[in-house]
Amino acid sequence: MKRSEDAPAMSGAEAVRFKVVIPARYASTRLPGKPLLEIAGKPMIQHVCERAGASGAEEVVVATDDQRIAEAVRGLGFEVCMTSSVHHSGTERIAEVVERLGWPEESIVVNLQGDEPAMPAALLAQVARDMEAHPDAVVTTLSTPILEREVLFDPHVVKVVSDGAGYALYFSRAPIPWHRDEFLHPDQPLPDNGMFARHIGLYAYRAGFLARYVAWPPSPLERAESLEQLRVLWHGARIHVSGAVEVPGHGVDTADDLKRVEAALGAG
Repeated sequence: MKRSEDAPAMSGAEAVRFKVVIPARYASTRLPGKPLLEIAGKPMIQHVCERAGASGAEEVVVATDDQRIAEAVRGLGFEVCMTSSVHHSGTERIAEVVERLGWPEESIVVNLQGDEPAMPAALLAQVARDMEAHPDAVVTTLSTPILEREVLFDPHVVKVVSDGAGYALYFSRAPIPWHRDEFLHPDQPLPDNGMFARHIGLYAYRAGFLARYVAWPPSPLERAESLEQLRVLWHGARIHVSGAVEVPGHGVDTADDLKRVEAALGAG
C-alpha cells in the first residue's frame, strides 16, 4: 500500500522517505485472534494500518504467519507479506520482510506493532525523521515522562534512561534511575527532576541493520527483562530516544485494554 491520500504532507527538512511494517500474530495468549478483534466497528488491524497510512509512509506492509489475518488485510486493501511461524519477535519478522521484498539497506523501516490501534501517525513520522537525523544510531525510538509513582514501579511499564545526548543507557521493567534516599519513603511523590521516562514500543531502523540484529544471539539482559531492545545495547550499538511529540494511546494486551481503546476510539 502506498501513502494514504489523507496522510499529512511533509516538506523541506521534514520530508523523509520511510516504510512501515506491522507484525501481526493470531496466537496471542491473553487475546487469541487479537488483530481481528473489532474496535469501534473495525478490526484492530485496520485501525493500525490506517494509522500507518496516515503517517506519510511510502509503503505499509503487514507481516503475518496467519492466513486469516492475511485474508482480512488484503480484503481491506493493504499489502501483506507472509512470514515464518518460528520468529521470536516482531523485529525478526520484519527482517524477513526486508529480505523477501529486497528493500535497499539504507531504507528506513518503522516497526509498528499490530496491537497499537491508537498510535498517533505523527509518532511514526517522528521516529523516521530521528533515524535520518542520527546516522550513528542503529535504532530510534520514543519516550514520554513518568509523573506518577505507581507507573514508575509497574513492571508492565518499560522505563528508559538516556545519556545527555539522548542515547539509551538502559531499558528496564524496574524503576530507573533508582533514587537511593527518596525511594526509602514510599509515601513521598516522585522527585521532580525530569529523569523518569516511559519507553514507547515504536522503533525505526535502517533495513541493512536488521540482518545484523537477527544474527546476534539474544543477550542475558534481554532474556532477564524480556526486552528485545537490550540485545542492541548488549552488542554495543546505539539507540537514540526522543521525547514523543504526542502522547500515544493505549496498546491492547488484555480484555481491559480492549475496552479502554474501544471507548477512546469510539468517542473519537
